[in-house]
Amino acid sequence: MGCSGSTSANGDEAVKKIIKLKPWKHTEPITGEQLKRMRDEFWDTAPHYGGRKEIWDALRAAAEADLSLAQTIVDSAGIIVQKPDLTICYDERGAKYELPKYVLSEPTNLVRGS
Repeated sequence: MGCSGSTSANGDEAVKKIIKLKPWKHTEPITGEQLKRMRDEFWDTAPHYGGRKEIWDALRAAAEADLSLAQTIVDSAGIIVQKPDLTICYDERGAKYELPKYVLSEPTNLVRGS
């Protein structure tokens, strides 16, 4: 039978495992509130740049989840992960979805507290 022990050597059917985004630095230090506003603005406007709303919703849920849940969300929605850190993805129709770093993780120069 051999199916259950198959490896991911299928070539073009290889599924990219989601990884944590590498540490990054914003152009200037920002507060948590500024980061939240930037994220909210991105998610509110993202569907207007193309693609399907349900894919954008799934990407948002994945971006806000831990890695194992994010992988499940992406797999369930049929999202094709181009870059394993989720910065570039596609849906099964070929529409491209680009996610900025700031929706995937906090910058190293985030100003904490006040």
